Amino acid sequence: MRKSIAVLFLLAGLVLAQTDTKTGKKSTATRKGSATDAIVVTPDTIQWAAAPPTVPAGAKMAVLSGNPNGTGQFAVRLKLPDGYRIMPHWHPTTENVTVLSGEFRVGMGNKFDESKLQALPAGSYASVPAHHNHYAMAKGETELQITAMGPFKVNYVNPADDPSRKK
Repeated sequence: MRKSIAVLFLLAGLVLAQTDTKTGKKSTATRKGSATDAIVVTPDTIQWAAAPPTVPAGAKMAVLSGNPNGTGQFAVRLKLPDGYRIMPHWHPTTENVTVLSGEFRVGMGNKFDESKLQALPAGSYASVPAHHNHYAMAKGETELQITAMGPFKVNYVNPADDPSRKK
């Protein structure tokens, strides 16, 4: 009985924490600034924006929790259009990717080779260790969730592939 009451209070607290007391609308997330605060995000509250210039134009990104440029754990979502390619690169921390929709194709190595891409359909998970060269391509509109420790950087194997340097 005590467990049932505790669960009921926890659920009620989560619902109330999502509601803006001024507008009565659900907020994107419960964020009070403390690392121990709960964060709850529903699909209808995700705020999409253009992905940073370190990846090719056309991707959309939403930060769900944390700060990819700061320290500590973060979670982001990426929406990629059909045919979207990310050239060989590596990250300073382990990258954990969950495919939510579409098909994400990944390859390992220093050169983009479409024949060596492994298809990851929706529901797939991949974990790429820090400093491990890899590349990717989307088949169909694809949505991913990425978790890692920040600061997160995209370091291209060939600096000429870095879209932030192409202006």
